[in-house]
Amino acid sequence: MPKFLLLLLTATLLTAQDIHNPPKDFDGKSWWDHVKVLADDNMNGRETGSPGLQKAEAYVVDQLKQAGVEPAGEKGYYQPVKLTSRAIDEKNSSMALVKDGKAEPLTLGEDAFFSTRVNLAPQVEAPLIFVGYGLKIPEQNYDDLAGLDLKGKIAVVFLGIPSNIPGPLGSHYQTAAERWKVLKEAGAIGALSIPNPTAMDIPWSRMSLSRAHASMELVGAEFNDTAGEEIAGVMNPEHADEFFANSGHKFQEVLDAAKERNQLPRFPLNISLRARAKTITHDVQSANVIGKLTGSDANLKNEYVVLSAHIDHLGIGEPINGDKLYNGAMDNASGDAVLLDVASALKSAQEKPKRSLLFVFVTGEEKGLLGSKYFTARPTVPKNSIVADINIDMFLPLYPMKSVMVYGLNESDLGDDLRRVAEKDGIEVQDDPEPQRNSFIRSDQYNFIRHGIPAITMKVGYKPGSADDKTFHDWLHQRYHAPSDDLSQPVDQSAAGKYEQAISQLMLTIADDSKRPEWKQQSFFRRYAQASPGQ
Repeated sequence: MPKFLLLLLTATLLTAQDIHNPPKDFDGKSWWDHVKVLADDNMNGRETGSPGLQKAEAYVVDQLKQAGVEPAGEKGYYQPVKLTSRAIDEKNSSMALVKDGKAEPLTLGEDAFFSTRVNLAPQVEAPLIFVGYGLKIPEQNYDDLAGLDLKGKIAVVFLGIPSNIPGPLGSHYQTAAERWKVLKEAGAIGALSIPNPTAMDIPWSRMSLSRAHASMELVGAEFNDTAGEEIAGVMNPEHADEFFANSGHKFQEVLDAAKERNQLPRFPLNISLRARAKTITHDVQSANVIGKLTGSDANLKNEYVVLSAHIDHLGIGEPINGDKLYNGAMDNASGDAVLLDVASALKSAQEKPKRSLLFVFVTGEEKGLLGSKYFTARPTVPKNSIVADINIDMFLPLYPMKSVMVYGLNESDLGDDLRRVAEKDGIEVQDDPEPQRNSFIRSDQYNFIRHGIPAITMKVGYKPGSADDKTFHDWLHQRYHAPSDDLSQPVDQSAAGKYEQAISQLMLTIADDSKRPEWKQQSFFRRYAQASPGQ
């Protein structure tokens, strides 16, 4: 046989071995059956630590047992997670703008509201200074804080990133931990954020409704990313001119610059914020649910591919159109159902994967990715044995699946694996089309990445400007974090089945590859793998 033909045949065989067929043909029907249970009204919206979430987790455990998935938690399938709940007592809290000693009260919920994701000081009065995006990104020689005097002041931040900053990198530096680190170093005592009106998934009216809903944080000083932050809040962009009135600038200047994604102006607002905050706190006990399927290879079975999804949602909240139950069907009963469906399918598969598979259902995602933050800091298997995470969060099978949009696509060779899997099934692979939405850091895969573990998440894609694009964004504006994310909404079960096939193929491909997934040389996040003990 000619040498070039031998090489071609070898390459063809390797490609065929690299891509694994799913353990069954998924049609979305069994997936929907799981969604119907997890998003039923009797789960009461699966609020973190609530009886409804405990009921949902018990269902998951029962399904894992039926699928032959072994317990891999600390107490059977469960990994207990201790939290502190913190809610604002608005009747005994207030904000006001102060100029020349004269206070002008702000209306909480209309002008601004407190964020209880930080431990608010009982009383604060400090000058406001607009710091643009409020970012310091050494890798890009970018610094919004350069030359500014922030000592003892409150930074006012416009959410977003300039166009010259790569999306994943910009998202990383917009996390609460990274942003507060640089603001604190510059001497600030807190921050108010202004959402970009063009990138808001949820309109202000709905954001404001949820302001009294309790935030949570993990118990333990090692988990506190905002230590020392005395004040945090969110400003209504429609009322921003009230804050800018004495600065000599108009908020429209900021919006115009942000539209082009240019660096923003920075200037003192020549006004102070006086805030009085009373919070109500109590302890909460919740848990992650973790199961494993042991691999078939004598050596590789000691390594794990993680398939993760958050099981919590928002519980009972402020009513919208008379409905106060936030079922969370797509966010994220849909993701949990994929894990259960894939685990069940693998039970009857003739060939078992070489690496072990870990199915991780995390709590507290809606409170700030808390369950995955805990699991990745204190995994129930050796940390250096986790080779990859595939996270599923609100993948939105709302129309036929012709493409997938992937967050973290170009950061590790998981993206290359996915491209091969998707192309085999005629699915187009897209990078994040809207990096300004910060989706890269808004799901649980980000905590795996922070611990050096290659990870991706993906959703059903769409072509910009298409009818599917409109359907996707209409869902965000109308159903995301609303009671209407329930079982009555239209869902494309065949798209869900096709998504499950892609997920299972990707997971099995990683599990059977003798080589561990690696970060791309150019990836910023590669440094976490190099710094992580045991990696």
